[in-house]
Order: sequence, then structure tokens, then C-alpha cells
Amino acid sequence: MKNFSKLLVANRGEIAVRVIRSARALGYRTVAVYSEADAGAPHVSLADEAVLIGPAPVASSYLDPERLLKAAAATGADAVHPGYGFLSENANFARACAEAGLVFIGPSADAIHLMGNKAEAKRRMIEAGVPCVPGYEGKDQADAAFIAAADKIGFPVMVKAAAGGGGRGMRLVEKKDQLAAALASARSEALNAFGSDELILEKAVRQPRHVEIQVFGDAHGNVIHLGERDCSVQRRHQKVVEEAPCPVMTPELRERMGAAAVEAARSIGYEGAGTVEFLLDGRGAFYFLEMNTRLQVEHPVTELITGLDLVALQLRVARGEPLPLAQKDLTLTGHAIEVRLYAEDPSNNFLPASGRVDVWQPATGDGIRIDHGLREGQEISPFYDPMIGKVIAWGHDRDEARRRLIRALEETAVFGPVTNKDFLVAILAHPRFAAGEATTAFLPENFGEAALQKVHPSRAQAAIAAVLQFRSTRDRLAAKAVALTPHLRDWASAGQLVSRFSYMLDEEAPAEFRVSALGRETYRVEEGAGAHTIEVLNDQQGVARVLIDNVQKTVRLVAADNGRLHLAVDGRSFLFDNLLLKGTGADEAASSGSVLAPMHGKILRLHVAVGHAVSEGQPLVVLEAMKMEHEINATVNGKVTAVNVAEGDQVPANTLIIEIEKAASGA
Repeated sequence: MKNFSKLLVANRGEIAVRVIRSARALGYRTVAVYSEADAGAPHVSLADEAVLIGPAPVASSYLDPERLLKAAAATGADAVHPGYGFLSENANFARACAEAGLVFIGPSADAIHLMGNKAEAKRRMIEAGVPCVPGYEGKDQADAAFIAAADKIGFPVMVKAAAGGGGRGMRLVEKKDQLAAALASARSEALNAFGSDELILEKAVRQPRHVEIQVFGDAHGNVIHLGERDCSVQRRHQKVVEEAPCPVMTPELRERMGAAAVEAARSIGYEGAGTVEFLLDGRGAFYFLEMNTRLQVEHPVTELITGLDLVALQLRVARGEPLPLAQKDLTLTGHAIEVRLYAEDPSNNFLPASGRVDVWQPATGDGIRIDHGLREGQEISPFYDPMIGKVIAWGHDRDEARRRLIRALEETAVFGPVTNKDFLVAILAHPRFAAGEATTAFLPENFGEAALQKVHPSRAQAAIAAVLQFRSTRDRLAAKAVALTPHLRDWASAGQLVSRFSYMLDEEAPAEFRVSALGRETYRVEEGAGAHTIEVLNDQQGVARVLIDNVQKTVRLVAADNGRLHLAVDGRSFLFDNLLLKGTGADEAASSGSVLAPMHGKILRLHVAVGHAVSEGQPLVVLEAMKMEHEINATVNGKVTAVNVAEGDQVPANTLIIEIEKAASGA
């Protein structure tokens, strides 16, 4: 037995919270680590002890093994749980923990090293008889070797980074003349993301399902699987929705895929939690993709249908205990679906967002689970992955889980940085997803640019915003007045007064709303030829109950002094910005041709120089931020007059990086 009593969690955010809770429930003392940017994060206060490990950039904090090992030594921790991401699949870190006398909650360093390289893993799986996609995983990395292999395999092909995942370093190549460019860009992204530019090539499987099998092994030679998860709904090869079981799974297919996954794990003497990922085609044939030697982001859906705590199971196996169940004991009950809630803007090419979270009110209810590491007032940092949390629903069947998840998203209030919440609801409500027909082609086929356009508020929703903004301004001014009687707040000696609010409800012209107090918390709102009567039935602590046109609604709100109002109404969230109080800002800068960095990041590539003529939409800069590469494009036609950055520069958000002299109209 490997005895340990104090666990250091070498991670942050929701997974750190998740691990700490299970460890504490089993009686272990816990140690959190945090960067300067995470000093106020929930995982820090949840642990028994916490250690500052460095500044915000991950290379100087969460990705620095030496700092983590020092934190363990300083607190007397005798075990380390890596979570997922960061150093969770770093064989050198696992080895360093063992050498320091720490129990690493995960597989051996040798297993991590073997399966962490897609080329080596695929070679081993072929030897073990696990079905694999035809491809090239050779050590010759010259372009000529890949071109020759692609000719033999046949197009289309997938170029993949051998050392990583998450969609980074991955390119779909349809034709031979596109391969060289794809190899170059994939190498660059892979080197930047994983420190290795090694690539592999695979035959592209058209419209498959992405199905993964959760496996567990112990030190006594036992290996079992805990069923499958369907992770087919992906954007740029990154998972968006995960569910268990797979909608098209049969008992016979589960048995075959489970047996292949178990053999893959057993062939390398695997211990702990792992996931074997497959592509499943329409004929029922499946092919090995990769093995993740850690806990997965989507592990909650497996927990909900099996009733198991996978973190607790990891800790028991790490102590040397045998698995508490055999394959015949596995029972799957109901259906579970998970979505990843991100601070990102789907209408702006999914650009990640950062900033202060003014309101965070996760939904509750039967079958609802929300894993997060967030609190109100916390900053979404530009230094880390923009995932806010995971919203999960269980149901007796798939449609009940889907309906519950939609409701949970609609009832989750998050104000501050823009999120993908409405996009997730649209996915879950789509007829093809509801029918269980989603493959990896689902999002590209059904959510093109038009489907991702920002949803604009209705006139009625804007009228509610105008009334609530009117009341917020009234209350703020009343608080400064001396001995103002509350029932006189909507009264004026000059008779009925009108307050004006101007909102952009679409991409055309602003709409002007005129608010008049009628007394007894009742207001008339006029816009154009239309009008609404709105009564505020209750308004306290950011939640209001309003009666509009004889319909009662509950809304959540946050009003700011600068004329902005965050409003959650009818299951959607909107930002109302009173243009009558608005000054110049990023929008005006963009329309003039000035290009600002949308977030803190690193300049990877510059595509233009002073004097270049550019067209609206033309790529100018590639910025690395929040673990992804983001293309920044010209907003106008014109000529580049200044370039204020160089490749390799770190730039703060809203920094002026390129100036463009806008071309004259008609030029």
C-alpha cells in the first residue's frame, strides 16, 4: 500500500475544486496552489492550505514543476493530483513526483510517455491488435515523407500534432496542393502549444462519431471500462457537448469497443483513470484515435450514469487498493449530458473574453450538476483557458436530460464577460441533436456564420431594460438626497417627466425609448409608435419581478453608472448600453481603421507591414491568448500606416497594434 494523508492539487479552477471536495470527503487534508491572478479563486479557500506559486503566466506558475514540488515540500504534502491540462500528462513531472517521494495520482511516467505521443501510441496499439485509422506515424518528419504517405493513403487526410490534443496542431487537408502549407502551420502551432513539432498523418474519416471509453486499471492487473461517452459535437476539434451513453450504442458494440479499450490499457500495464478515444463510422466500424492518461473534462457524465466518484476511485487505486468492482458489476442508469460554458463570443469567431464576473448564479434543480471554480467579483483571466464551468444534467432518458440541461442553462445567470450560453442552448434545441444524429460534422453543417449571429433583444425586453435602468438611476440619485421620502421618488413638481434611453437592438439604427412614471411602481414606455405598460412587482438584490402587457416575468439585472445594464430575461442574457451616455471606445477605433488587441496575448505572426494595402477582413496578426491562436483581421479597406508590435511581443488588451488609413469612399 502507498499511504498518503495530504494531497496537493496541481491545478486551478473547477477541476481543483472537484478534486479537493472528493479528497476531503475521504478524510485527506488538501493543499491548493495558485498564481497571483488566482489569489481570490474558490479553490484557494476551499483547501486546508494554499501556496502562491508565481505570477499569472502558466510557464511561471502552473507549468513549473519545480515550484509545485517546492509547494509540496513546504506543506508536507505526500501526494499530488494533477487534474487535467497543465502537467497532467507530463511524464517528466510524474517521474519527478515519484523521485521526490510523492504519490502521483495517475498512471506511471512510462505509460504517460508512451501514450502521450500519438505516433508511438499508435504503433503500440497496432501491435496490440486495436483497430487504427490508416495513416503515417513514421520518424521521418520531412515534407516529402508526408506527401508520399498521403498519396498512398488517399485524400482527404488529417495532419495531427503527435505530442498533444485539444485541436491544436490539427489540420484537415482536402487536396495535395494544400498539404505543405498545412504541415507548416500545424508544426508551428504544435511547437508553440506542446514544445514539439512532431506530426502524424491519418486518413480523414468522414462524419464519424467521436466515442471514448472510460477505463480504469489497478496495481493488481485488473482493468475494466465504465462505458462510453459521445463527444461528437466539436468546434475546431474541441469538445463542446459530451453525453453518456452514446445515442447509437448497442450492447454488442459497447462490448466490442469496451474490450478494445481494455486491451489498449492492459497492453501497457495501465493503472488509474484513462480514456481511450475512437472514431465510430456509420457502419459500426471504430478506430483508435488516442489515449488520454488522466481524468477527462467530461468525466461527470460517466459519474452520473454509473453512480461512481471517479476522483475517489483514483485515490483508492493510487493507494494500491484493488478496483472495488468487476466488469460484470457495471450498471448504467439513465442518460447524462454536459456542456462547457465558456467566456467567449460565438458571434465574433468565438473570441475568448476576460474581465470581472459581476453576477454568477448557477442553476439548481432535479438532475442538475454544475462544476465550477468561480465566484462573483472574480476576474476571468486572459492567461488561462476561458472555460467558466461545466453544466451537466441527468435524466431517466436522453430527452429528459436534454430538456433539463436547456432549462439549467437558461436559469444560469452570468454577467460580465460574454459567454457561449445561448449558443449551447441552440445546440441542445436543434432537431438533429434532439434526434441523436450529431456527428463531428454537426456544428460545421448546422451552425454557419448566419446561425452564430448575435441574438438581439426584442422591443419588449428593451422596454423592461429601460424601466430598470430608469429606476437604478433614480435610486442612485435618491441615495444622495437628504431626507427624500421613498413614495416621492417617481414624483416631480413639474408634472410627468420623460427619461430617454437609446439602445442598439440590431445592426441598423438605434431605438429610442421614453420612460414615464405613472405612480405605484408603474411606468409607460414608448418607442416609435409602440408603447408598453410595465409594473415592477418586486425589485431587490438584483432580481426583479415585472408585469409587462399582462405577463409576469422574473429578470436578473446589474446596472452600472456608465449607462450599461446587464439583463437576463426569457432565458437569454443581454447587455443594454445607453448610447446617450456612451463615449468613444473600441467600436469607434475599429471603424476608423485602428486595430486593438482584443485581449492580453503574444504576437505570433505579423502578415502586414507599413505601406501594405489591406482589405476589410484580411488577416493582419495571429495572437496567442487563452491557449489558442486568434486571427485579427482588418476592419476597413485602406493602407497600413503604423505597426506598433513585433513577433514575440506580449501585448495587453486594448493596445493599439496596427493603424490603417481608411480608404476614401469609392476608392
